[in-house]
Amino acid sequence: MDLQLSGKVVLITGASKGIGLAAARMFAAEGAHVAIVARGREELEAAGRSITEAGSRARTPGRVAALTGDMSDPDVPARVASEVEDSLGPIDVLVNNVGLAYQATFAEVTDEQWDELWQLNVMSYVRMSRAVAPSMQARGTGVMVHVSSTAGKRPSTGMANYSVTKAAVQSVARLIADTYAGDGIRSLSICPGPTTSEAWTAEGGLADQVSVAKGISHADALAATGKGRPLGRMASPEEIASTIVFAASPRASYVTGSAWSVDGGSVPVII
Repeated sequence: MDLQLSGKVVLITGASKGIGLAAARMFAAEGAHVAIVARGREELEAAGRSITEAGSRARTPGRVAALTGDMSDPDVPARVASEVEDSLGPIDVLVNNVGLAYQATFAEVTDEQWDELWQLNVMSYVRMSRAVAPSMQARGTGVMVHVSSTAGKRPSTGMANYSVTKAAVQSVARLIADTYAGDGIRSLSICPGPTTSEAWTAEGGLADQVSVAKGISHADALAATGKGRPLGRMASPEEIASTIVFAASPRASYVTGSAWSVDGGSVPVII
C-alpha cells in the first residue's frame, strides 16, 4: 500500500533509538524527508546514517536532518521547528515521541521527579505542537502523532509519575484535535504496551529495574512482562512504528482525537 508520504516533511522527537528510530526509518522508506532530534550527538549521527540507508530504498529518496536538543528545555522546540523548516521545508507531520520512564511508586516519587517528567513527557509535547501549529494552520493541513502509553489509560502503580504524564499526553492530543480540526490538522495519540526497545532492554532500563524489584534475572523480567500480555509477548519497536506511520499518513485521513492502543490486548477497555 502506498501511504502517500513521499515528499512529506516529518519531524520526530526522541528518534535516535527505539520506537522513534524505527518510525523514522519507515517514514524514510516511504520517501519522506525526515528530521530527528535527540540529545546525544553520537547516537544521532548513527541514527541519521541508518535512516538515510532506509530512505535509499524509496522510489524518490527524501532528505534527512539530525538535530541536537534537550526537549525539556523550553527554548528548544521553537528552535528545532525553525531549523527543520530551514533545512527541509514546512513540517507536515510531527511525531512527539521523546520521554523518560522508570519504576517508582506514588509514595516514592519526589516533587522534583514529578516536575522532571512533566517537563519532558508533557510540556515538550505542548511546546513542540505549539511551534508547528501556525504553519500547519496557514497551509490548512498537518498531522500530529503523540506517543503515549497503555499506562496513560490504566495507571501502573509501579510507574506513578510516568503514568500520569502519559495520561496527560492523551488529553493534549485530544485538545489539539478539537482546537485545530477546522484548520485541517489531525491529532491523535498512540498508546504502546511494553516494547523491546532500549527503554526496556538497555542496562539500567525497565527490565533491570523489574529484575531488582522482583529478584529475578533480566531475561526472566522480559519474559514475565511479555507473558502478562494477552498475546503473550512484548511488542517490537517496528510494530509500534508501523501504527505511527499509518496514523500520520493520508490513509488515516478521517482519524483524529483518538487514542490508539497498540499493546497486545493489555488494557481491557474498548475505547
